Amino acid sequence: MDEATKRLYREYNDPSPRNKTLFLTLEDREKYKDFPTVDTLDGKPLPELLDRIYLGDCVEGMALLPSRTIDLIFADPPYNLGKDYGNNRMSLSEAEYREWTEEWISECVRILTENGSIYVCADWRYSCLIRSVLIGSGLIIKNRITWRREKGRGSDRNWKNNMEDIWFAVMSEDYKFNVDEVKVRKRVIAPYRENGIPKDWVETEEGERYRYTYPSNIWTDTVVPFWSMPENTPHPTQKPEMILERIIRASSDPGDIVLDPFMGSGTTAVVATKLGRHFIGFEINEEYLRLSMKRLDLIQRGLF
Repeated sequence: MDEATKRLYREYNDPSPRNKTLFLTLEDREKYKDFPTVDTLDGKPLPELLDRIYLGDCVEGMALLPSRTIDLIFADPPYNLGKDYGNNRMSLSEAEYREWTEEWISECVRILTENGSIYVCADWRYSCLIRSVLIGSGLIIKNRITWRREKGRGSDRNWKNNMEDIWFAVMSEDYKFNVDEVKVRKRVIAPYRENGIPKDWVETEEGERYRYTYPSNIWTDTVVPFWSMPENTPHPTQKPEMILERIIRASSDPGDIVLDPFMGSGTTAVVATKLGRHFIGFEINEEYLRLSMKRLDLIQRGLF
């Protein structure tokens, strides 16, 4: 049994009383033991490849996909911090990490549609490198989203890392952005009126005054205790579903194809399914792939 699996067993058998984390049981590991591998992509038409997560390296997998077929890519790659999250410890030099990043992003560029978008997560240490590679790959940077997270104990010799970046880039200026799908409801502080009529705001029968405003690139409402999220799993770098929901709603339409090169515990696949999109994912860790399959199975059965 590898160290990652041992850790999952420990957490399953000794959870916090308020912990809602979704764990794998022994029965789950037997039930979700069969999954497609990247080599099964070869030669198949695109419709037969959809709504599956493939075991294997994302570069090898994406290389077998047809060009200009993916509408949206969400990528949460390893941050190269020297930590072992069950996918082998990544501790590359900056030059090596850049070379690896260029390799997988170049495949993303090849498979994205002309009006496609890509979102790439980054830690502050390599955020500038990600931006540089995206630009060097011919993509157009549209924004840097910074989202607030609350995870980890911090340090008594540094400021606690309380944020992560998500770079938003597009193939061309003819890209999708469904702003009305992601407008934010805010309380009205200064309720201006014109001729006695509320200007750009609404008042409820209970007296609440609000308006829907354009979303910003600072996301602070994503802060939740991770272990209390009903979708939480033992995956140590899992993103909240609300982040994926916002991105998928904004940058894709129902029926579009969303790809995640580093699927992890399956959040992208789960949210894409809930929102009526197709997905393709790649993951190299079998334990995390089983977690993805369990989450998708629960959704299909109406239990999650």
